[in-house]
Amino acid sequence: MEKIKVGVIGATGMVGQNYIRLLAGHPWFEVAYVAASPGSAGKPYPEAVSGRWLMSTPIPEAVRALTVQDASLFGAAREQCRLVFSAVSMEKSAAARLELAYAEHGLAVVSNTSAHRATADVPMIIPEINAGHLAVIPGQRQARGWAGGLMAVKSNCSVQSYMTPIYALIRAGYPISQVVLTTLQGVSGAGYPGPAALDLIDNIVPFIGSEEEKSEVEPLKLLGRVADDIIVNSDGPQITAHCNRVPVTHGHTACVSLAFEGGKPDLEEIIRLWRDFRGIPQELNLPSAPPRPIIYRPENDRPQPRRDRGRGRGMAVSVGRLRPCNVHDIRFVGLHHNTVRGAAGGAILTAELLKAEGYLDIT
Repeated sequence: MEKIKVGVIGATGMVGQNYIRLLAGHPWFEVAYVAASPGSAGKPYPEAVSGRWLMSTPIPEAVRALTVQDASLFGAAREQCRLVFSAVSMEKSAAARLELAYAEHGLAVVSNTSAHRATADVPMIIPEINAGHLAVIPGQRQARGWAGGLMAVKSNCSVQSYMTPIYALIRAGYPISQVVLTTLQGVSGAGYPGPAALDLIDNIVPFIGSEEEKSEVEPLKLLGRVADDIIVNSDGPQITAHCNRVPVTHGHTACVSLAFEGGKPDLEEIIRLWRDFRGIPQELNLPSAPPRPIIYRPENDRPQPRRDRGRGRGMAVSVGRLRPCNVHDIRFVGLHHNTVRGAAGGAILTAELLKAEGYLDIT
């Protein structure tokens, strides 16, 4: 099978580097285009990231041969690739304009940024939860006059640590009325170089800009419905979040309490639902899909970032500490790898879903 040529814009940053690492040897995709700011444009990729390649594996040989392009010159990308992953780090409105320009030039855009998460005709995808939201793409293309372009985005990284376990219960017929959560988020979620060491050593920072708002609103879009070529947010559950930056390199943890609307499952039933849960990525056997998207840990002290963030090649959510809640119905702890499932890996899985559903076919 001939591989689809893809590009990474924002390729020199931490998330961009993760895309390049995870796409090395991918069975469907081949990185053929890398772009970044004008300061990096024109340099061979190894030179552009000299002294700041942050991955644990070397730069893939195929990418070493690429020259970094200016991300603002979007027309050149169409000649070299069919799909671009956006990992740009810029002001939100500028990122929104740039991503639209790539889609207008006939490219499929899968974005890691927050620029279009609230855009009603742009699907925000966690593939195990709302693959059906891709149904807005034909209407998106028609309304915007895009012959082959499209746009899809992934959700905020911290949302992934708890939404799949919550969705597994909702799908099984146990609607949830309230969610109270506290996140403990690794420093890599802030990008490189991240917070100063003196801010985090022997410390916790109980504020991450806009994070609580994203955690409270984005799940409602994930649980929403498609109507008239847009996504209508769900009315519930009601969510309140406390988001904290903690001195952990990789891994976002969420401590969650849930209140059910009606009858509630017992704890053994919840564990069974989590262990048996599979979504469309598993049914389609997508290359990046973990065989078990939710892994239940029965130990009293799990999940833990160092021990559990790599489960399912970093694409699974680990849950544990399931027990009754004194205020609501149940409580649990969820954990995922924020720079894999929560960032580049989650976007690659969405691109695989787009391909499997025929949205990347060239017309």
